[in-house]
Amino acid sequence: MRYQRSSALFQEAQKYIPGGVNSPVRAFKSVGGTPIYIKGAEGPYLEDEDGHTYIDYINSWGPQILGHAYQPVVNAVVDRARKGTSFGTPTEVETEIAKLIVSMVPGIDQIRMVNSGTEACMSAIRLARGFTGKDKIIKFAGCYHGHSDSFLIAAGSGAVTFGAPNSPGVTQGTAKDTLLANYNDMAHVKSIVEEHDDEIAAVIIEPVAGNMGCIPPQPGFLEELRAYTESKGILLIFDEVMTGFRLAPGGAQEVFGITADIVCFGKIIGGGLPVGAFAARQEIMNMLAPLGAVYQAGTLSGNPLAMSAGLAMLSALNEDREIYTRINEKTAYLHKALDAVFSASGHAYTINRYGSMISIHFCDSDVIDFETAKAGDNPKFKAFFHGMLERGVYLAPSAYETWFICDALSYEDIDNTVKRAAETLATIAK
Repeated sequence: MRYQRSSALFQEAQKYIPGGVNSPVRAFKSVGGTPIYIKGAEGPYLEDEDGHTYIDYINSWGPQILGHAYQPVVNAVVDRARKGTSFGTPTEVETEIAKLIVSMVPGIDQIRMVNSGTEACMSAIRLARGFTGKDKIIKFAGCYHGHSDSFLIAAGSGAVTFGAPNSPGVTQGTAKDTLLANYNDMAHVKSIVEEHDDEIAAVIIEPVAGNMGCIPPQPGFLEELRAYTESKGILLIFDEVMTGFRLAPGGAQEVFGITADIVCFGKIIGGGLPVGAFAARQEIMNMLAPLGAVYQAGTLSGNPLAMSAGLAMLSALNEDREIYTRINEKTAYLHKALDAVFSASGHAYTINRYGSMISIHFCDSDVIDFETAKAGDNPKFKAFFHGMLERGVYLAPSAYETWFICDALSYEDIDNTVKRAAETLATIAK
């Protein structure tokens, strides 16, 4: 049995952990089969408990941009751990990383550390409501901002994979304050604002969506959204949990030349350790306790392990900005090669790419929002996923996820990936 050890571990886990996993997408529910248990990782490779090695295109859902077990990050964690892991007090490294992030990211004066992307987005919404005095928010169908109640309204990958896009446990009172817009559709945004004039505190968006596959913004969409929200006194929140420090040192704001009012970040600022953050200009951040009335707190927020790892990671990205050229070129190379293989296979497909994010959709129409993403042939994706897994390529176990490219990935790895994709496609019925 190929996954004997993983299968045994999963059986044991299901006795003590709901569904056997601590995050639903890991359960392989949308693709079937047994989750793979990872024993270790280095560079662009994963090794499972059964001794198989995989080329990794998840990279911990994005933050391992320099590859797994990147030595400066490992050294920072080990050095910090020897001095203690958490104190519940301020530490100097918090200020060091905050100063670095403020210097790298456009439009922010201060940043508050939290413990996850979910917590960052949840806190950003609370701050926006406190700053504007308004209750409602607009989110986009298919964009996933974590599992906070306000966001589990027609959410993307995690909830869709789990099969409960409108999660039980979210109250009607909470749901009524979340308004849903179609991604890449400014006319729809405007119609919502006109219907709820003077009630909307903020619009939150993934500037490049990654939770319905990779879906870039259409030309002019973000620019118009920024101008329109500003004209209406609505705060614009960029959820850069995926795009922050991946698309560029300054994230999507730098790439698109757009300044959001509040920006959320995720695990990359902790070198892959559990961490998140939200940031804004001084006027908005002054609303936060202990300066202002908007309360937000966390015993492990800014913990020295994550801050030390993140400082090592972001310092590397800041000092060698050619990393972005390298990973973007590798992603473009992968895109071109996969395009040729899929075209020759006779399967309907669409490939979306932006920077070092890429996804394949088993349909021949443009994928520009959640509705078009759902048009993909998910049974084909399931077969493709398992065929690639058996050939040593680890993709996200969901059709609604982007792939992430890391700097450690070689062109030989990419060529091997494409070869295995061709082999897999030959086994799938058209």
